[in-house]
Amino acid sequence: MEERLIIAGFGGQGVMAMGQLLTYAGMIEGKHVSWLPSYGPEMRGGTANCSVIISTEPVGSPVVVNSTTAIVMNKPSLDKFESGVNKGGKLFINSSLIEQKSNRDDIEAYYIPANEIADELGNMRVANMVMLGAYLEVSKIVDIKSVLEGFTKVFGENRAHLIPINKEALERGAQVARKQMKVMA
Repeated sequence: MEERLIIAGFGGQGVMAMGQLLTYAGMIEGKHVSWLPSYGPEMRGGTANCSVIISTEPVGSPVVVNSTTAIVMNKPSLDKFESGVNKGGKLFINSSLIEQKSNRDDIEAYYIPANEIADELGNMRVANMVMLGAYLEVSKIVDIKSVLEGFTKVFGENRAHLIPINKEALERGAQVARKQMKVMA
C-alpha cells in the first residue's frame, strides 16, 4: 500500500499542518512516510502545497508527480493539481471556496464545505481539519486517534487546549464524507 497525496491551497490555510499531521500519524502507526513542503512567493496568502507519502514499504523519493489523492483548498490549487490525480484516485475540494465541480469522471470527487463547517464551529482556522477528517474517513490511511496524538508534535504542547475543537472538526469532515460515500455507492 502506498498513498501519494498532494495537499494545496493558499498560505495560511493549514496546508502544511495537514501534511505534517498525516506524516506524524503514519510514523505513530509504524508506516514509512515522507513530507515535502513547497511554498510560493509568500507563505501567508501565497500558494503552498505539500507532498505526503504514506506507505507500508520504504519511500524511495518524497516527490509526488501523479497522486493517488489531492486535497485542494482553493481554485488555483484545483486548476493545478486535478489533472495529476491518477485514474481511480480521489479529489477533495473545499466547496466553500471552490464552486467548480471536477472535470473528471475517472476519479472520486468529494465536495467538503470546510470553511462553512469551521465557521459553525466558531473557529475558521479549523477548516483544514474538516478537510483532513473527510480525507481520513474515505482513505482510512491512518486513524484519527493517531492524528490527534501527533497534534502536539506539530503545534506544540502549548496548543494542546485546541485538541477538542480540532477533534470536532475532524469528526464533522468525516460526517460529510460518509454522506457523500453513501450517494456514490
